[in-house]
Amino acid sequence: MYRITKEFQFSASHRLTTLQDGHPCTRVHGHNYVVVVELASATLDEHGFVREYRDLDLLKAYIDENFDHRHLNDVLEMPTSEVLAKHFYDWCRERWEEVTSVRISETPKIWAEYRP
Repeated sequence: MYRITKEFQFSASHRLTTLQDGHPCTRVHGHNYVVVVELASATLDEHGFVREYRDLDLLKAYIDENFDHRHLNDVLEMPTSEVLAKHFYDWCRERWEEVTSVRISETPKIWAEYRP
């Protein structure tokens, strides 16, 4: 199986409103998010690619337009990293059948991944 990944970044704020009172994440705070989309295929196309990396520029445009420098509570009902990973996976999968997972990082030390 051939696997490729491409990384994207955006900055945004959110607050997690379902946590108990006093939890620091109930306050508005921001992250520099990293999104990594993975694609896989058992075969390569006529150019030797799983998929042309430039095709994934559509995801960058989508992120820039809808997520970058936004308050994520205005974009998604529950903007956790796990929900973001699933959201981006679904968006990508509608466009590219080779998508196998999406990973999201809020900080360099924590990651959430959606992989069916």
